Amino acid sequence: MSYRLLKEECHAANLALPRTGLVYLTFGNVSVADPERRVFAIKPSGVDYGRLSPNDMVVIDYEGRVIEGALRPSSDTPTHRRLFLSFPGIRAIVHTHSRNAVAFAQAGRGIPCMGTTHCDYFHGAVPVTRALSPEEIAGDYEWETGGVIVERFAGAKLNPLECPAVLVRNHGPFTWGASGERAVEAAMALEIVADMARRTLELNPEAAPVPPTLLDKHFFRKHGAGAYYGQPGRH
Repeated sequence: MSYRLLKEECHAANLALPRTGLVYLTFGNVSVADPERRVFAIKPSGVDYGRLSPNDMVVIDYEGRVIEGALRPSSDTPTHRRLFLSFPGIRAIVHTHSRNAVAFAQAGRGIPCMGTTHCDYFHGAVPVTRALSPEEIAGDYEWETGGVIVERFAGAKLNPLECPAVLVRNHGPFTWGASGERAVEAAMALEIVADMARRTLELNPEAAPVPPTLLDKHFFRKHGAGAYYGQPGRH
């Protein structure tokens, strides 16, 4: 059974990250899943982006077993696996340490939806998780990181397909999408709106979020059955 196309998509998405300016050193990773085969490819741990090849991508099954690959997978692999198991409909996940999104995560604050740029990508504020407990940190840390994300979405009844991003408290952002390319785009959009929100709050700490009518208008003109932004069949 060949995983060539899966590994090539994962490799291309990982190479896109440094070009966006969202990652530094070897920070960050992308995974791309094949839900039908219940496997995903992910960047190997600690390998410089300039040295990556498609064959370096590690293929993991949804039970956490390495199916293909000689290198150690990203240390964030259990987090990715938990999200694939819990959020049907997503095919790719991106984790970065982009500066503005991390600043909100470190402040323990979600990114408020202050304007239409945010509305175009995220249907409401980007949530932040609670902090992990000492027991969660000492235990299966990366798996529990996925757990607090799932808990946050379940507790607030958030739809991960309408809000393809989250901030993990004291850590940083995870985004996702229907492909490696779309998940990277979500990571770029997240950093842009985080920067805009930070600047807005610096100018006016009392600035109010956009009204729900404007939020719905901008989000649903790009997403869902009634979308009319862009060209048919092009994403």
